[in-house]
Amino acid sequence: MLAQQSKMVYQINKYYQEKVQARKANTAKTIREVCKVVQDVLREVEAQEPRFISSLVEANGRFEGLTVLGPTEFEVVLYLNQMGVFNFVDDGTMPGCAVLKLSDGRKRSMSLWVEFITASGYLSARKIRSRFQTLVAQAVDKCSYRDVVKMIADTSDVKLRIRERYVVQITPAFKCAGIWPRSASHWPVSNCSWPNPNMVAEVKAEGFNLLSKELPQVQGKQSSAEGDAWVISFDEAENMLLYGGGRKRCLSLLKTLRDRHLDLTGQPLNNYHMKMLLLHECEKHPREGEWDETVLGDRIQGILLQTISCLQCRRCPHYFLPALDMLKGKSPAALEAAAKQSWRLTRELLTNSRCFEKL
Repeated sequence: MLAQQSKMVYQINKYYQEKVQARKANTAKTIREVCKVVQDVLREVEAQEPRFISSLVEANGRFEGLTVLGPTEFEVVLYLNQMGVFNFVDDGTMPGCAVLKLSDGRKRSMSLWVEFITASGYLSARKIRSRFQTLVAQAVDKCSYRDVVKMIADTSDVKLRIRERYVVQITPAFKCAGIWPRSASHWPVSNCSWPNPNMVAEVKAEGFNLLSKELPQVQGKQSSAEGDAWVISFDEAENMLLYGGGRKRCLSLLKTLRDRHLDLTGQPLNNYHMKMLLLHECEKHPREGEWDETVLGDRIQGILLQTISCLQCRRCPHYFLPALDMLKGKSPAALEAAAKQSWRLTRELLTNSRCFEKL
């Protein structure tokens, strides 16, 4: 048994050094290339409209506000200024979303975003996005990279295609630090020892972001309130929970396995799904020793089995917002194909001690 275990540790470490590190290096190179173009576009946007100031900056070797969704897909969050005259309303009517409503007695004119406030006093995510989309379209035509970048037209989201290879979504957002949404009030789970109280306090102080973007559950609906709603995102809080040690290493391994084996038509699974499933697994295995390199193979197998279960049930709850289904809007055929491929991958891991040589 110990010999088997040490063989698996050797295999995973070798895979990490060869495949995971290569993926990281390629991703870093791509990010640099993509961000050069996006920064140039956003400079043009800012010149036209100073309220949309680019917050895409490099710090300690990484670009703040950039998320890697897959080998060729990225999202850049553009943080907007001044949200203070609004109340954050999160009543659970739209899972994963909230609205910003003018505080009682506050005048529209007190807001930097006066023309995007509806008659009912809501700051409309859709109106801001629509204005931003127009600005980006104009910036793409003017910027110095105009030969290699173009807007993707069939969406209300702001998406750029760069060098015909990469897709970057640019999402206007507000940072909400020091408050915590009611829809995530169940967290942390009372009978779980992970994360520790200090980490919980840090995560809640970090807060969350409100994003102006389409979500499957609000696409195509007529209600103006749904179009005005903002999407709640915990990206930074999630990264804090997974910082350092075995959990982060596990995420890098999962992303590499996904990119190599589960990057399927219709994008049923992206890197964010792997992060969600890993966070759920952290609660099942709260002790640090359960994320030691000697048992990382077991954790990966457990997460892949959970992936299959979610794909077959066609439901994957968000870690902080359990009412939000991360598979909503995915086609049944794509989910079925992903379940079959996930099972092939899992069977290989369970039955072949040298599987990582082939993966």
